[in-house]
Amino acid sequence: MGLKTDHNNFIHFLKDEKFIEWKLFSTDELDTYWEKYLQQHPDEKRDILLAEKYLKKISVPPLKITKEKKQEAILHLEQSLFAFKRKRNFRRFVYAAACAAILVFSTLYIQREMNPFGKKMDASKNYIVGSKLESEDILFITGNETVSFQANVEIEIREDKIAQIKSEQKENREISIEQYTPNKLIIPYGKRSRVTLSDGTQVWLNSGSSLEFPSTFTGNSREIYLSGEMYIEVAPNNHKPFYVHTSEYDIKVYGTRFNVSSYSGSSSSVVLVEGSIGLQSNGKQELLLSPEEQAVYAGNGDFQTQKVDVTPFISWKDGYLTFEDTPVIEALRQIERYYNLSFNYDDTISFQGLTCTGKIILSENMDNVMIALTLISGTKYKKEDKLIYIYKE
Repeated sequence: MGLKTDHNNFIHFLKDEKFIEWKLFSTDELDTYWEKYLQQHPDEKRDILLAEKYLKKISVPPLKITKEKKQEAILHLEQSLFAFKRKRNFRRFVYAAACAAILVFSTLYIQREMNPFGKKMDASKNYIVGSKLESEDILFITGNETVSFQANVEIEIREDKIAQIKSEQKENREISIEQYTPNKLIIPYGKRSRVTLSDGTQVWLNSGSSLEFPSTFTGNSREIYLSGEMYIEVAPNNHKPFYVHTSEYDIKVYGTRFNVSSYSGSSSSVVLVEGSIGLQSNGKQELLLSPEEQAVYAGNGDFQTQKVDVTPFISWKDGYLTFEDTPVIEALRQIERYYNLSFNYDDTISFQGLTCTGKIILSENMDNVMIALTLISGTKYKKEDKLIYIYKE
């Protein structure tokens, strides 16, 4: 039973991440902030108390969040987020992610209390229907040897001809590789991984991607081959230029950080974060990119460029997706790659003009992700067995 009150006066606190963080992970700084807030807004004390009561009511099934479950959720987020930052910053990010997950739970609870959900699907509506696909293993191919992994991995190619592999499932392995052996890492949909190449270059590989690279870089250049999407931080070496080859164009690196998305069947693009890169296709003149610039491959060796905020293009490597007036269909395409889902995009389904703005934490719980999507897109979501239904409100 919901509290009998005008929810418009206090519901905004349940959508305030700082308020949620204060209630879940109280610190002296947060206590001071909210004490000053109450001093400046004494008339809102009642609303804060009501918000606290609603937050506590979330502890009933099916949205029970016990202390143990909360810690378990944080551990899961730590394992699934590939931030690879300093420990202090990473921990702060995990707490924020946990708060965001709880925020979704609280919003869902309010919606269920005030707008009960559970009615039969309206057959007159147009739906996007999705289903979970069978999970595949990550494959690391070196020479004639193929090693498979069920969970995301980190691979470091060491100078002593060893590939050191760490799995999210705490499985560590060391594989001997030959100096001139070609290697290939295949990441299926639903998985991600990171590779540290022999020169120190770091590569984050997104779902549905593959990367070919040598055990050591010999000769006068360093070259790798990509299919799919990666974020890369190239180690500087003035004597050996770095090249990334895709099926449509080549990238010459002049010392940089950038993101490449080159999925089959989708428009291919490069977003430069820092440094300088050159793009070339079909023997045409090299196109130089500046930081915070995106180049979209237009075909026939041509590119279209524009200035962009790089965050939405690289946030996936840190464990969340960022959308800014993004069409819902495009958001679903990113989600289906990340979680190995398959959505139908029938021409008769009308989602034209429907966009979403906000962030989605890529947690291990699919319900959290789909609920968050509906909140930032104005859609609704329902799950029946293995099927996911998304429809307009």
